[in-house]
Amino acid sequence: MHLPHDEATAYHEAGHAVVALILGRPVDEVSVLAHRDFMGVCKFGKARTRPSEDWQEREMLIALGGIAAEARHTGNYAWDAAGRDQQYVRGLAIERAGERRAERLQRRLLAKVERLLAHEPHWRAVVLVAQELLRRSVVSGRAVRHFFEQSQSSAC
Repeated sequence: MHLPHDEATAYHEAGHAVVALILGRPVDEVSVLAHRDFMGVCKFGKARTRPSEDWQEREMLIALGGIAAEARHTGNYAWDAAGRDQQYVRGLAIERAGERRAERLQRRLLAKVERLLAHEPHWRAVVLVAQELLRRSVVSGRAVRHFFEQSQSSAC
């Protein structure tokens, strides 16, 4: 099944944004306006970290949130298109687990982010953000938070 590229990109960027919010990282803006090096972009606010927080895992999960959301929507893992995300995750995984165990860590974290997105209110937030991206191309962090909170409260 082939979907328009911008639709896949909208789900990809929405996945980054929603996983960031799930993990407590602020989102400033999400865009599907293509640039020279990117099909879309999710800009984050400054993370508020706690000493006990595992910032590396959080960053890897957010980076994997894009490919996981896109794959859930399209049925296909477009790893080539997500090369920068994959490189970022690989670098953090090597730093964290070493060269030999990095791939295993990446698979474990991909499974974890897929479980996060399988939670119905979380997936509903991804869909709402992606639909808004397809309508407007750029969505403010405030709007993303609104869609996220709306999807969480309608789960009750």
